Amino acid sequence: MSNKNKTVFVTVGTTQFDQLVLKVATEEICQKLNDLGFKRMIIQAGHSKPPSKKAVAGVEISTFDFKDSILEYLQKAHLVISHAGAGTTMETLNEGKPLITVVNEKLMNNHQIELAEQMSKDGYSLFCTCSGLRETLNRFDKMVFETYIPGDPTKFGIFMDKVVGFS
Repeated sequence: MSNKNKTVFVTVGTTQFDQLVLKVATEEICQKLNDLGFKRMIIQAGHSKPPSKKAVAGVEISTFDFKDSILEYLQKAHLVISHAGAGTTMETLNEGKPLITVVNEKLMNNHQIELAEQMSKDGYSLFCTCSGLRETLNRFDKMVFETYIPGDPTKFGIFMDKVVGFS
């Protein structure tokens, strides 16, 4: 990754994930991001309180709570750090962006970890908890991600039409 003026986009979706929003704005994480060439961080904080600092360890931080679409932020990002929601995961992978999924350990019956683990196992992303983010960023620098190829959603519709006798 030769670009030394990269942007990281952090998103928590429509949830409240205070731990992630606070963690990414710490000196420890921002210093590692700076070392990797990231100079800008955009945080979509959802219902979480955004960090008060506007820059940490040479990384400029900007925040917002919600937008109708995060597509433009995904497209401009060189790395996405995200909560483990299926929608955000798939949208990020469809854009071909490197993804670190951070699982919220405070959620009961956390089904999101299953998706995060499988996507990581398949080489499409990395996953961690907030406490493991620094180590995961160390692995990110050496990671070669698999290219995610989206499925064809029309196939399911055709299949269902056959099952119920419409075709």
